[in-house]
Amino acid sequence: MTPQAFSTVYGPVRSWRYGRSLGIDPIGTVSTCSFNCVYCQLGCIEHLTPTRSVYVSTARIVDDLRAVDREGVDIVTLSGSGEPTLALNVGEILQAVRDRIGRPSLVLTNGTLLGDAAVIQDLAAADRVAVKLDAWTDGALRRINRPVAGLTAADLWAGICRFRQAYPGQFELQTMVLRPWSAQQQADYIAKLQHLQPTVVYLNTPSRPKPRERSLAGRGNEGGDRTPAQHFHCVDGETLAALAETLTTATQIPVRWKSP
Repeated sequence: MTPQAFSTVYGPVRSWRYGRSLGIDPIGTVSTCSFNCVYCQLGCIEHLTPTRSVYVSTARIVDDLRAVDREGVDIVTLSGSGEPTLALNVGEILQAVRDRIGRPSLVLTNGTLLGDAAVIQDLAAADRVAVKLDAWTDGALRRINRPVAGLTAADLWAGICRFRQAYPGQFELQTMVLRPWSAQQQADYIAKLQHLQPTVVYLNTPSRPKPRERSLAGRGNEGGDRTPAQHFHCVDGETLAALAETLTTATQIPVRWKSP
């Protein structure tokens, strides 16, 4: 992938959750994350790490933002080629978005760095933060999210809770439902929702095949990429709807979902 073919800004992407979302990629051409999720639309993560660094300069992102027509944008989302909180300059990027685009900012995060005081400070500049929570036991975490070595479910949960207490913006939760949940899984998740009290919960299923090779098309959801891919057998819309109703009834928290 040549540097000329890469732009840190992409979209706007049509999102069922957020409208017309302009993507900002603070990670760059090499997919980099602290998870290697079995369903990741980026494919197999090329650089698995928990270490923060400047992967793309803020100046480069500012340059790419100059060409953006903000009239077609509902929200600006930091995600892209991996875990955005790994970008040591994520706070600077959020400020640049606020200064130049004037639209609400959103960070999609897997939550692995949310216990870090510097990350908490950086994300305070985001209008909304949506945290992934797919697993809350070590076995499920290793099976679904396949994190960097040494990260436990307890560590992940403690960091999310610390961030929730400190973050002044809109806190959201996203969960990938790969198979029907047992009664115990539902009860455990309900307890976590009651503790976190997110503004909204999004239940997802893998909406796109997982590419077997790295592709920039994986940053969005527009499709059209012909990279060979692995297809998933998802839970159906009826199962998601029933789960959403159960969660909402138990917690009074809005739960949204999209039929696969």
